[in-house]
Amino acid sequence: MTTTTQRLLDLAAAAPASHDEDLVLLLREASELYQQGFADLRDTVAARFAVSGGDLVAAATAAGMPCDASQDRDELVLLLALAEWEMTPAALAYSEMAQDAARRGVCLIPEE
Repeated sequence: MTTTTQRLLDLAAAAPASHDEDLVLLLREASELYQQGFADLRDTVAARFAVSGGDLVAAATAAGMPCDASQDRDELVLLLALAEWEMTPAALAYSEMAQDAARRGVCLIPEE
């Protein structure tokens, strides 16, 4: 079974040879996997801090995300998960893929 990361890396590798509608389809699948991967990591971070009782503000700040003690727990978990997710191979591959597609005039947001 292919992991989310492996599938995203595979899609990113296939993207440079894809064009137009094929690239849109790859980008759409990659976007869904990106969101799934991020949601999974957010759940992992939430569970990690539920068990450890660690200081979320300190962890998010140490990860480079601006935050303060007035933010609620869910917001802090989201910030910390985002900081961690953005450094994963899956997220990096998706970002590069999306940027390359945008340079070629392809994106998932329809022009109006």
